[in-house]
Amino acid sequence: MNKTRLFKQSLLAVTISLATQQAVAAGFQLNAQSATGLGRAFAGDAVIADNASVLARNPAAMALFDETSLSLGFETITTLIDVKDVQYTGVLGNTPSVEDTDDVGSTSVAPNLYLIVPVNEQFAWGLSAYSNFGTKTEFSDNYAASEYGGLTDVKSINFGLSGSYRLNKQWSFGAGLDLIYAQGTMKRVAGEGFPPSTVVVPPATVIPGQGTSLLDVDKADGWEVGFNLGTVYELDENNRFGLSYRYSPDFEAKDDEGQKITLPLPDIAEFSGFHKIKDTKFAVHYSVQWIGWSDFDKIEFRNLDSSRSAVGATSNGSYDKSYNWQDGWHYSLGGTYYLNKDWTLRAGYMYDTSAQDEKASISVPDSDRQWVSAGFTYKIDDKSNVDFGATYLMGKDVDVEENDSGTTLTATTHADAILLGLQYSRTF
Repeated sequence: MNKTRLFKQSLLAVTISLATQQAVAAGFQLNAQSATGLGRAFAGDAVIADNASVLARNPAAMALFDETSLSLGFETITTLIDVKDVQYTGVLGNTPSVEDTDDVGSTSVAPNLYLIVPVNEQFAWGLSAYSNFGTKTEFSDNYAASEYGGLTDVKSINFGLSGSYRLNKQWSFGAGLDLIYAQGTMKRVAGEGFPPSTVVVPPATVIPGQGTSLLDVDKADGWEVGFNLGTVYELDENNRFGLSYRYSPDFEAKDDEGQKITLPLPDIAEFSGFHKIKDTKFAVHYSVQWIGWSDFDKIEFRNLDSSRSAVGATSNGSYDKSYNWQDGWHYSLGGTYYLNKDWTLRAGYMYDTSAQDEKASISVPDSDRQWVSAGFTYKIDDKSNVDFGATYLMGKDVDVEENDSGTTLTATTHADAILLGLQYSRTF
């Protein structure tokens, strides 16, 4: 296999990994499983249990329900991404000019559906369907460093089946299985750092010409199975705590050319508390979430057709891409005000740490960030209500250096986001 094929394989691995990070780690981890949680920056979400969307955070919280509960809704995620101060050096040492850009973000929609069914005073079961991620970045077709830009579009959906058991008045436990489907489309072409046309450098190095398709992966997809565990401790009717753990499997995605990427996704743990202040209309709540991105040490690439093994690869066509990411953390604090029998108001703040450490990218910017959130519930009648939530997510400037393609690029990225959610809930 020539260097062009190796380049494509390397870029495929890099692109899929970054797209997954965009969706699951600190970057654009889809903390967007419900409009209710969105309105309080997900503070206390593993234990508040004000509707069935708690299934996305802690299966043990189903024990807090005494009626069948249904919630369905969606969130929109609009990313606002700037890439500026770019210095770009081509394969042959040329230095094309790269303009600043602020239009590479996009808007994605993440739907959700949750159902909790109490069986008796001890047992309950539930079903869930929600998106783990659904973000997209797209650079213009004429972006000079297009081997680092291009299109990254990744979607997933998690189908869950959960059960809970109430041990006594204080303790409840829960567990669930997750069936996860993910799909990704990634496209890259050689930018102005490549020669005008393909060049062959003896003895066998092929340098692709400008505009050459370097990566055209259309709907690479796969299925995996994970699980989650949780517990709830109720001090009294106004004070409770929740703890949950989610196991994430190594995820395999395959494209139509027979290439398989194996990604070690992170496990997630969360602790939450909820406290309604006695004889008032106020409640405070909080969460600490840990995301185990330090397990993400490398991407394993393998050609299912061993005759197409890469230069520098093992005899079975494998190719590894090493990373050095760090664990991510979310710290959130929120408040709820029960205004009257029809209206509930909420707000929250989250500090969200970056998973990227030494490795950064212009296609998927990541940084420590702050969330400022607000929302409300309107009670339609005794059995149903509507929730709305909004978040403005503020990132930081990050210095980026990339050299995976034979060209080199340095830049400064900044990523903010606007999240909006709408949800309908009903009990039966």
